[in-house]
Formats: sequence, C-alpha cells, structure tokens
Amino acid sequence: MTASAGRGLVLVVEDEDAIAELITLYLRRDGFTVHRESDGDAALAAVRRLRPVAVVLDIGLSGKDGVEVCRTLRASGDWTPVLFVTARDDEVDRLLGLELGADDYVTKPFSPRELAARVRTVLRRGAGTPAEVLSAGTVRLDVTRRKTWAGEREVTLTPTEFDLLAQLLRQPGRVFEREQLLSAVWGYHAVAGTRTVDVHIAQLRAKLGEDSPIRTVRGVGYAAENR
Repeated sequence: MTASAGRGLVLVVEDEDAIAELITLYLRRDGFTVHRESDGDAALAAVRRLRPVAVVLDIGLSGKDGVEVCRTLRASGDWTPVLFVTARDDEVDRLLGLELGADDYVTKPFSPRELAARVRTVLRRGAGTPAEVLSAGTVRLDVTRRKTWAGEREVTLTPTEFDLLAQLLRQPGRVFEREQLLSAVWGYHAVAGTRTVDVHIAQLRAKLGEDSPIRTVRGVGYAAENR
C-alpha cells in the first residue's frame, strides 16, 4: 500500500476494531488511503516503511503505548504529524501529548467527521505562500521550506508550532486572543480549550530560547514583537 493515491496515506493505530473501522471509513470518504495497526511496535515499523502523511494514534495501546510511540518518533527526528486519540479525559494526558510534539488530539467518544476534519487541518499547515519569509528580531521562518532559525541556529518545530509562530509573525505587534489562535491555526474554535495554545507557546519559547519574540499580554493572549 502506498501514499500516492488521493490525499495521501494515513496510519491509524488503534486496538479497538470498531473504532479503527469507523476512523478508516471517514478518512477514506475524505480521499485518504488508510493503513491500520493495533500495537506500538508495528506502528513504528509502518511509519518507517510507508511514510504516511499523518498518524492517528491511540494513547491506550497495549505494550508500547501511544505516548511512547510518539516519543520514539520525535527522538529519531521524525516529525510526521500525529493526532492523539485518548479515552483519558484529563489535562495531564492532553498536555503530555502536546509536549511530546503531537499536533492535535481528540477524546473518546468523538465525532469521526471531526477527526477527519482535524487531519485535513493538520495537513493544510504544510502549504506555505511561495517565497514567504517571516521574521521578528533574530527569528526567521522560511514558510516555503518550513524551516526556522533563531539567530544562526536552525530550530526544529512541529507543524503546529511552526504555523502558530507564523500566525504571530505575519502581524507583528498584534495581540491575538487564544480563541483567535485556535481558530486560525487549529481550524476550530475553543472545543479543545485554550490551554492547548498555552502549551504550544511554552514549547515555542523553550525551543527559541532567548531569541523568542513572543510576548504574553496578561488576560488577553499573545503577540510577536521585534526586539
């Protein structure tokens, strides 16, 4: 099975057959090719073999769980977009998933139509404006090549982190409310909670270090400023 047909191949890693079949049905309706796995080791092998455009990854797998799968991918330098599926509806799991470099998550029970829409949103983040370069202070983003530098240092960002930073840099000085950033970057409103934005901002600041141009406007949101 290859990723050449339609929108590309999505790897679905889910050990509950009924849920995996439902996800597969809706993704195929959206024009994706789907490959399914039910455990973490097989998922890692499938990512290396098939090079999917995105991974829908259940956290609660037996053996090597989804958190460990995502951690292993990121540690190896693989930044394939990951969307977590979790039955554990608590803030710790959500933040852990995002801090690992996941791009989004849904909580069971979920709408398969919404999940498919979120996969499309994550993939749309890969399309930049031709020859678009954004900058603030010593931070530069090459939107076409999806590359980021802080001073002379190249910084590896997840697709979501990249697009969040690009959103801020396209209108330097403008203060964005968290809900506005959710809508612009994630493609939906406050369903996931504005804490999602805070976690990604924290990750961006950690990666950019002293070069970070992001300013917090207490009680409102965030802005990027030249320094």
